[in-house]
Amino acid sequence: MMEGKSTRSNSVFDLYGRPPITRAAPLGIQHVLAMLVGNITPAIILAGAVGLSTGESTLLIQAAMFIAGIATLLQLYPIGGKSNFRIGSGLPVIMGVSFAYVPTVLSIANNYGVAGVLGAQLIGGIVAIIVGIFIKPLRKFFPPIVSGTVVLTIGLSLYPIAINYMAGGVGAANYGSLKNWAVAIVTLVVVLICNNFTKGITKLASVLMGIIAGYILALALGMISFSGVGDAGLVAIPRPLHFGIKFYPTAIITMSIMYVVNSIQAVGDLSATTAGGLDREPTDSELSGGIIGNGTASILGSLFGGLPTATYSQNVGIVAMNKVVSKFVLLLAAGTILLAGFIPKVGAIMTTIPQSVLGGATISVFAMITMTGIKLITQGEMSTRNVSIVGLAIALGMGITTVPGALEQFPEWVTEIFTSSPVIISAIVVFFLNIIVPKKTIDEEKKERQEIADKEKIS
Repeated sequence: MMEGKSTRSNSVFDLYGRPPITRAAPLGIQHVLAMLVGNITPAIILAGAVGLSTGESTLLIQAAMFIAGIATLLQLYPIGGKSNFRIGSGLPVIMGVSFAYVPTVLSIANNYGVAGVLGAQLIGGIVAIIVGIFIKPLRKFFPPIVSGTVVLTIGLSLYPIAINYMAGGVGAANYGSLKNWAVAIVTLVVVLICNNFTKGITKLASVLMGIIAGYILALALGMISFSGVGDAGLVAIPRPLHFGIKFYPTAIITMSIMYVVNSIQAVGDLSATTAGGLDREPTDSELSGGIIGNGTASILGSLFGGLPTATYSQNVGIVAMNKVVSKFVLLLAAGTILLAGFIPKVGAIMTTIPQSVLGGATISVFAMITMTGIKLITQGEMSTRNVSIVGLAIALGMGITTVPGALEQFPEWVTEIFTSSPVIISAIVVFFLNIIVPKKTIDEEKKERQEIADKEKIS
């Protein structure tokens, strides 16, 4: 379908559809709510780790919203349009500051300050652009077994985050309380009911319905404070180069490795988006543009204090769950995110949502990501070779990050990189094993076993 024709569609299931604002707005808002806490939390963590003032902490949070909005717009409406070289994928994805970089960011910040983080990020963004440019010849190394394993590991790695959210958030005074769990479970139940027993907008916006129900319950239980809303300013403009930029070789190398690995994760997220929402694999230009767009956003972010960005898996999960792929819906989400970057009170209001509500709303989304990964993997044959490669990649990724002390005798940079996220280890293992291990079909494996059995009979 040509883009010019499809713009006349008002379907939320059409990539170029322009549904009525009354239908699109709730669907866009649930994307914002799903990414909000994950987007601002890395900035809050960094600000606390290096002891920034309240004003500078606010600037970091503001920059996180600003850069997430810009990065998402780049992905939705690429510079270069439908050309083979473009900045942005053109797919319905939400971008934001990535948790995957947090351990590396904190390590660099403790040694070199925020300026050192932003300098390393700028070079890392350039590295991502280079990876994106050459992704077409490299794509043969990322078949469904590789991208599917990455997506599956992403889903599995997000479960602890969801459970911690459901319990109230790590470090919360009432972590694990019955009140938190009651709110989380009510939220989850509403999501499941709306998704499985209703029709129309209520079904499509099931995550939002769950968040609204959980928020009302949390409000009734006295779990919500609006003090931060009053303290937030009305309008604030992001300040370029406020934190400065400095370049340190160790920081640059570490961050560059992270950007290469997270480019593989981007392949997984973009593949999950097209597989779950569009029932196809992404094109070369979509993958290339997506990675280049992420690198460009990170470079821009380094100038404004916005931390490294990535595709948001929870939002990929929403697309896979409700099949809403209209870029207009995500445009509304991107506009809201960007608006929050200029109006701190908007973001402050959204941060009043308790983490237990977000946990109850997003755990089903994370489950959908996992199942999308399985769907990608099973596109190929479940031969002994493929099963062993996928199983080993997931086992090492999940196992090592679950027991980070296992690498304590290694250099610090090794532990910083390989214990930060199971996705990193799983991606590297499945990538290289898929290249090294000889490819064999199920029929070839059966033939080999039969030959061995025949030789045993003869002997």
